[in-house]
Amino acid sequence: MPQRWLRIWFLSVSLLTGCQVDAPGYSPDMVGNAAHVPPTETAVPPITFTQPALATVPTTVPTTMPTSVPTPTPRAFWYGVDASFLPQPEAAGARFYADGAAQDALAIFAAHGVNSMRLRVWVNPADGHNGTAETLALARRIHALDMALLLDLHYSDTWADPGHQTKPAAWAELDVSGLETAVYTYTFDLITALKAQGTLPHMVQIGNEISPGFLWDEGRVGGNYDGNWPQFAALLQAGIAGVQDALEPDDQVQIMLHLDAGANNAVCRWFLDNLQAQGVAFDVLGLTYYPWWQGSLEDLAANLQDLSRRYPQEIVLVETAYPWTLDWQDDTHNLVGQTQQLLPGYPATPAGQAAFLRDLLALVQAAPQGRGVYYWAPEAVAAPGFGSFWENVALFDFNGRALPALSVLAERP
Repeated sequence: MPQRWLRIWFLSVSLLTGCQVDAPGYSPDMVGNAAHVPPTETAVPPITFTQPALATVPTTVPTTMPTSVPTPTPRAFWYGVDASFLPQPEAAGARFYADGAAQDALAIFAAHGVNSMRLRVWVNPADGHNGTAETLALARRIHALDMALLLDLHYSDTWADPGHQTKPAAWAELDVSGLETAVYTYTFDLITALKAQGTLPHMVQIGNEISPGFLWDEGRVGGNYDGNWPQFAALLQAGIAGVQDALEPDDQVQIMLHLDAGANNAVCRWFLDNLQAQGVAFDVLGLTYYPWWQGSLEDLAANLQDLSRRYPQEIVLVETAYPWTLDWQDDTHNLVGQTQQLLPGYPATPAGQAAFLRDLLALVQAAPQGRGVYYWAPEAVAAPGFGSFWENVALFDFNGRALPALSVLAERP
């Protein structure tokens, strides 16, 4: 048995035979993971990630593994990327190469096995990027290449994550009832517009990394806000209804809810159990997994195996990535740049990046409910006028050439 498969086999099979599920508290503050900063660059990243603790998350969970194993319904496995930045490096003159020739980045992804594209959507972004108009245009390009579309609704004018779930400015003064109406109307209108142009998504994500809720403070949960579960659930239901009411009877669109806690079993179970108590039904659990923030592959494998047996939802890693170098190309602070942010056995090299993605895919495929992996921001290369905090984690090198990890997405078990 090759070493890679031996490692994946050990992670997955040993869990089925009595391995305890690690259940630490909520994952640590992400701001503490400083990256390498070149001497001449500004030390303020364009995006600040923070992750507050949830006081009500248990520090231990029962370690008895459920014995019932759901029989997975045969479905496509999503080999995806989130290329939401693409219009920005394109406008700055970035060029992307595969097989020695400059090509459209989306065409390169499609040719390398990508069968679904994730797009984040903001309600009224200040610069227009990731807004409705740009999303509709990108959706047409994705559809033309026969790729499916996963829509990631942030319900904010900017980044929504565990440290920031800011309401859109136009909704700032609304009460819970008004927010429900706004969420429903916005979602219904966007899905209707996508359907009208023939680019209906196959999956819609209601909120982004919503472990602590969304649309703060009305939809905030955890800690001092743990009494908000009913209204948080009502806001989620409004978004779900907005999707479903825009569909015809024969349309098939799955609903995803997305947590940042890919390797944190306690947080996932705390969230899902509370959501079950509120009667919120959805199809797919999306998880974020960046090793420098979310932990080890072993913890991820344990969580995927356990969740697959406790809950009926399919599971998709909708955000993941790994560096191919710790160097930088521009003067924008990189989020990943220190050796302590790496996993043992996976160096920050093109081969190390490819090995990480290959092993991660196998690990998700080994989970009974594992249904996909999306690589985040593979197109975020640096270009004049577009500073990137991610160019050393993209799937193209500093000259725009496709890296070996991109070809891993074309591999099939």
